[in-house]
Amino acid sequence: MNACVHSLEDAIALWRERLEVERRASDHTVRAYLDDLAGFLAFLTDHLGKTPELADLAGLGAADMRAWLARRTARGLARTSTARALSAVRGFFRHMERQGVFANAAIGTVRSPKLARQVPRPLSTDQTTDMLDLADDEDQPRWVAARDLALLMLLYGGGMRIGEALALDVGTVRGAGDTLRITGKGNKQRIVPLLPRVRESLDAYLASRPDGAPAASALFIGVQGKRLNAGVAQRRFRELRTLAGLPDNATPHAMRHSFATHLLAGGADLRTIQELLGHASLSTTQRYTDVDAESLLAVYRTAHPRA
Repeated sequence: MNACVHSLEDAIALWRERLEVERRASDHTVRAYLDDLAGFLAFLTDHLGKTPELADLAGLGAADMRAWLARRTARGLARTSTARALSAVRGFFRHMERQGVFANAAIGTVRSPKLARQVPRPLSTDQTTDMLDLADDEDQPRWVAARDLALLMLLYGGGMRIGEALALDVGTVRGAGDTLRITGKGNKQRIVPLLPRVRESLDAYLASRPDGAPAASALFIGVQGKRLNAGVAQRRFRELRTLAGLPDNATPHAMRHSFATHLLAGGADLRTIQELLGHASLSTTQRYTDVDAESLLAVYRTAHPRA
């Protein structure tokens, strides 16, 4: 056992340190994951008839895990919430195994609940933050995790389509200043800003690439050194949204929707957003006003005493 961990409280503190320091997760993500773990431990207290200890966690079977999921279903909790809770508990168990605290194979046999397929829509700012936090995954090779984070940052920070981002070459990005010229649908070119945090993530990724990132090579590459396939990127995105407990509508294109919707909510005008997205018609961009109106109404109905 890890010499620093003598109790369940020590184990939770160790995991929290990993989330805050190693993963640099947002306060929202850390709080949500700790709440999910606390809920699981509260269930075990009732389920086992005592406060669980490290040995109890190591001895849990798949039936115990399924009983927890069944309890959540009986309470009417949303599948998205349960998927995120299961992801949090899995993350805690995986970290404990890596740290030599305890191991439990049963947690890996429990399937996440199936989430209903929905029409794509923008992510909230918290959901977007969760996705970016989870992309920097220590279970992946360092350069792969840096690649995934850089790709998501580019999609969200620049409002790009995934095909546009994957078509970029290293030389194009290295030679860019504060803006980047990209080619979109119909070979139409547009300028998108390279925000400082996006630039930092791209630089960190390029510095970590095992091939030295030659200027003529693809910006985003797979483990075989070839240009990253869109299917591989989308599969990784699905893994991340499952870890974050997000529904199927959380797609790479949803990052582009989020980029536009969050800009609009922040006061950007439609013409600017149209240029950034590369829409030929302003009417295409105007759909984001409907999305923003929905969020405003949701806030109004929650907060207004007469709503």
